[in-house]
Amino acid sequence: MELAVIGEGGHSKVIMDLIRFQNDKVKAVLDDKYTELVCHDDGIYRGPVASVPHLLRQIEHLKFIVAIGNNKVRKSIVTKLGFTKESYVSLIHPSAVVSPSAQIGQGAVIMAHCTINADAIIGNHTIINTGAIVEHDSRIEDYAHVAPHATLTGAVCVREGTMIGAAAAVIPGKTIGEWAVIGAGSTVISDIPSFSTAVGSPAKVLHCPNTI
Repeated sequence: MELAVIGEGGHSKVIMDLIRFQNDKVKAVLDDKYTELVCHDDGIYRGPVASVPHLLRQIEHLKFIVAIGNNKVRKSIVTKLGFTKESYVSLIHPSAVVSPSAQIGQGAVIMAHCTINADAIIGNHTIINTGAIVEHDSRIEDYAHVAPHATLTGAVCVREGTMIGAAAAVIPGKTIGEWAVIGAGSTVISDIPSFSTAVGSPAKVLHCPNTI
């Protein structure tokens, strides 16, 4: 498969490694630090995100992955491009354990040593980062990010755009509202409101604005 990677920061380095593990081929790297679309000596096009229409005229059947860790920026780019979800690929590291009954959305990334258990649902353009665990019947909505070694126990619901910090844990059946932030190492034992920030063990809400 021929892929275009959108974003060339730290997160994209991990994405590029993951693509190599899958034996897919990177044909383009798009980032707004570039001013024009140029094909370099390595055969990879590099250019700004706005050069996507021109790139699609050069490469037929190109698929995309948005390799940007910031959830809001990732959503903004997907919205601006306006592609169907089939234009994006999902990437799953070969060391990850994914249940046959789990559902993985388009544009989602499952990193090394993750576990996605039975009947879990992973939304579109969601990041499940290194060593994270998503237990049975949990639902992670679009544009969320579960950071390295976080654990979501059974039937947890994580709404759109939420950030679950590294090594955080959520007990069974709890809901994290949309665009919330759970601090690294926190333990969530109650539902967390949308647009809020919660930290600590047990996690306490520190900030809860009405909008993003």
